[in-house]
Amino acid sequence: MKREIYDEDHEAFRSSVKEFLDREVVPNLDTYAENHGLDREFWLAAGKQGFLGLEIPEQYGGMEAGDYRFNAVLTEELAKVNMTLPSCVGIHADICAPYLVHLTTDEQKERWLPRFCSGELLTAIGMTEPSGGSDLANLKTTAVRDGDDWILNGSKTFITNGGSADLVIVAARTSPEKKAKGISLFGVDTSLPGYSIGRVLDKVGQDESDTAELAFEDVRVSNDDLIGPLDTGFISMMQFLPQERLGSAITNLAHAAEILRETIEYAKERKAFGQPIGAFQNTQFLLADLTTRVEVAQAYVDQAVLAHTRGELSAVDAAKAKWWTSQVQNDVLDHCVQVFGGYGYMNEYRVARAWRDARVTKIWAGSNEIMKMLIARDLGL
Repeated sequence: MKREIYDEDHEAFRSSVKEFLDREVVPNLDTYAENHGLDREFWLAAGKQGFLGLEIPEQYGGMEAGDYRFNAVLTEELAKVNMTLPSCVGIHADICAPYLVHLTTDEQKERWLPRFCSGELLTAIGMTEPSGGSDLANLKTTAVRDGDDWILNGSKTFITNGGSADLVIVAARTSPEKKAKGISLFGVDTSLPGYSIGRVLDKVGQDESDTAELAFEDVRVSNDDLIGPLDTGFISMMQFLPQERLGSAITNLAHAAEILRETIEYAKERKAFGQPIGAFQNTQFLLADLTTRVEVAQAYVDQAVLAHTRGELSAVDAAKAKWWTSQVQNDVLDHCVQVFGGYGYMNEYRVARAWRDARVTKIWAGSNEIMKMLIARDLGL
């Protein structure tokens, strides 16, 4: 089915993203995987192209597109190349950006946003903790006031860009007695004394991402580093999580669709018992099934993108998009591995790496079980 959510400007932008990826990124994918992270040259090159500042006001060096569909185009093209790229770039340009644009003071914007757009200041967000997982309301990291400063203590885990970030948006408990209503956000400079990177985590997939543990031991931050009003961090996280979950949904489908396309081509060429495996009815029915699943899910996600562009996407609809697309993605890729047979289990084949990379999508950005809880509550259950 023809998609109708993008116009000529979006497609022109898509062409520029594809050209950049083919020129600057695809030749370096193996290096990124070996180094477990994207190098600074990648970020500077992406910044030079304007890809990191789609939501940033022009006065700070951004594009100020004012249209989430440009974010969606960037995410789709990154996902077609590699599942890890949209997670790393998305954390910086799609997830951290709204916090730094909508919650910061003029002084903070001047301090952070120009370098954010250029790729000189790489960002991450510190929500998840070792003992909490998706339970953000019960995080343990604390920030205790000391005059005009705050002293941070605690730890975070599974932090994308955690091994290389220059600025981390950290959620910390500032008023313990208020529980979820006592959480605040801080922009933490990673060069500060007491800030340390623990392990760069050895994951099953997503080798190109420097996912890390972070530790804060008496890290002193200024009150000028407080992002948004005091004790409103949890509300802010809930406000911006739908965009994160929509970005995940866009990534999931674009990634699955590209691997499925490659699998269909493989089925046309690979021969068994004297004919292409795509000529067998079982393979035909399977690929027809998978194509339908992807396209039907795409129709829902496209409507979610349009709703978010209008400022109308609900948290519940974002949850539906996130969990459903991750399930579709994982089902599709598992079948694609099967079509490739033994080759599908070899790391040298993209389908195998894609299958590994995708498993986490049912866990991150709020587990699928949490998404279903949100939906059930909306049903009055």
